[in-house]
Amino acid sequence: MKLETLLENLSYEVVTGSTDVEISDIIMDSRKITKDCLFTAIIGANFDGHDYAAQAGEQGAAALLVSKDMDVTDMKGMTVIKVADTRYATALICAAYFGYPAKELFTIGITGTKGKTTTTYMIKNVLEACGIQTGLIGTIETVIGSSHTPSANTTPESYIVQKTFREMADAGCKAVVMEVSSQGLMLHRTAGITFDIGVFTNLEKDHIGPNEHTCMENYIECKGLLFKQCKTGIVNMDDEHMERVLLGHTCEIETYGLSEKADFCAKNISYYHEAGKIGTKYEACGRVDEHIELSMPGLFSVYNSLCAIAVTSHFAVQGGLLAKALHDVKVKGRIEPVKVSDKFTLLIDYAHNAMSLESILRTLREYKPKRLVCLFGCGGNRSQDRRFEMGEVSGRLADLTIITSDNPRFEEPQAIIDDIKTGIGRTAGKYVEIINRRDAIRYAIENGREGDIIVLAGKGHEDYQEIEGVKYPMDERVLIAEVMEELCMQTSL
Repeated sequence: MKLETLLENLSYEVVTGSTDVEISDIIMDSRKITKDCLFTAIIGANFDGHDYAAQAGEQGAAALLVSKDMDVTDMKGMTVIKVADTRYATALICAAYFGYPAKELFTIGITGTKGKTTTTYMIKNVLEACGIQTGLIGTIETVIGSSHTPSANTTPESYIVQKTFREMADAGCKAVVMEVSSQGLMLHRTAGITFDIGVFTNLEKDHIGPNEHTCMENYIECKGLLFKQCKTGIVNMDDEHMERVLLGHTCEIETYGLSEKADFCAKNISYYHEAGKIGTKYEACGRVDEHIELSMPGLFSVYNSLCAIAVTSHFAVQGGLLAKALHDVKVKGRIEPVKVSDKFTLLIDYAHNAMSLESILRTLREYKPKRLVCLFGCGGNRSQDRRFEMGEVSGRLADLTIITSDNPRFEEPQAIIDDIKTGIGRTAGKYVEIINRRDAIRYAIENGREGDIIVLAGKGHEDYQEIEGVKYPMDERVLIAEVMEELCMQTSL
């Protein structure tokens, strides 16, 4: 494709060379430069692509995209284009390179601190139940038809987003639902896409620090960028940050929440806990009138499903299909039930910090379990404070904590466990420590009592354990199955 075609929606300066050159690919990583590519010099947290400009020319790049003044004396034969922001420009160039695939899809972008992952799957479930093939890009995976690819980032770089959109459109997808992180918005990974629907779930203090957001105001501002690049915004009106997130929005607004003032609201919410399963029921009202039963616990599940109802109301969805699709949603590692017994309930959840662990344990407390059992560990080479805090949360809210190993990385698992015990020691909580996670899961299952709720926290969708730089296969679903097989064999002897 001609460079001038790729630049058609940009303001730019030709520093040297001509835009009448063929471009074979768009490359952002200097280690992947190929002949006749356009190398875009991205300024990152640790590296600056401008430092590799000469290398790009030596390796056969046809053109270079920069945002700094460059000495082009030695860049013979290579076109150099200067723009204000190479990240933003790269996103628009990638959209052009892949033929503007977003225009061929109904695009739904979801931002917020919590709830993005579950809500994307709920929306996908409902749309596919209606025969609308829907792609998904999120924290856990990218889904195109029957293809499931594990994700490296919640919101991939712009090249991957546009490439994936093209693959979805070519595979027959009519819609795509994707998680749009504040980092992704800040780094222009979705620039050039006008979402048909943008969603705001909620906002809590998170992702503030080095290489993330400088302060809460910056975090809120970045979330708000989505509502300057979508046609319709669907927002949680109960969140205290909603108005600040919407500041300067350019889209139509619809709301969901528990208040009757919301366009989509919930009433008569009730929880059930029976025969090894838990769930939530409510009446959806406002612009819909539907009885909803979820096989997921808690008020946050009500909010997530209300959001999904609001989004899918933009399609012709029959009530019966809507209710069934929401009931059947199961998200890997997000309050995911695993049936092992009619006596007690076993869940897997990704809660891996104090805030998320407190949220899930408080939610499960509302189901009045005989005992609430929490099994978790903490990652190595991470903040000690996180371990103290998680230990204290579990000590306060769980009847029994089973401390085990997570991803120890380059630390000794026992040292991490000792830190967690320090946190639990600030409470009167009971605990046992079992370093091997498989053995810890076996202990939890073997000692499960009538009416218990057991949550395995921290690993969620992860299918590995990282030890001294090596990722070993470890999926909690597999561990549970192995434990159950062993216990069944023992019973039969």
